[in-house]
Amino acid sequence: MSISPVTVTVAYHVVPGHESDFHSWGWAMLAASAAQPGFMGGGVLVDREAEWHVVYRFDSEGSALAWEDSLARKQWETRTEGFARQTARHTVRGAKEWFNSQAAKPAASAPPPPSKWKLWFVNMSAVFPPVLLFNIIVLPYLGSVNPFLRALFLCLCVTALVTWILMPRLQRFFKKWLYPPLRTLRGRHKRRTA
Repeated sequence: MSISPVTVTVAYHVVPGHESDFHSWGWAMLAASAAQPGFMGGGVLVDREAEWHVVYRFDSEGSALAWEDSLARKQWETRTEGFARQTARHTVRGAKEWFNSQAAKPAASAPPPPSKWKLWFVNMSAVFPPVLLFNIIVLPYLGSVNPFLRALFLCLCVTALVTWILMPRLQRFFKKWLYPPLRTLRGRHKRRTA
């Protein structure tokens, strides 16, 4: 058995809508593990889009195994049924090794930008309706106004509508279509940690 500190990271998939249940469970479980000899601390790492992690640390491998094999730990694990499922467990011995293992992980690269035709489609979906409505409803009343001022008014109104109202909603609506690699990257991450 090792006498150097042992850090355990447990990944969970949390059922959407049960994040607060998992958060409360994680901190309560860590409070229970704090009563075990050799407990050095821990925390709940929140990731709203992928996995959640519970991390705890003991002063030795023996202390960590005593907690892992305890009846109390098994009872805490059964309490996650219905709102979370364990997906991976990673144990690292020693502080230096833990930092080295974190540094060795390659940083996730940014997803590639959407293709131009997809961006064109989303932009047209945001711009065309307000321009059409403006031309049908507002322009007939502005017939005597200078064409330069009419065009300026049209641009100001449509740009404001598109920027603050339409584009944010359309980007959320088309997110999975515009950025499908995000799901692929998450899938690769889960396979790698399993």
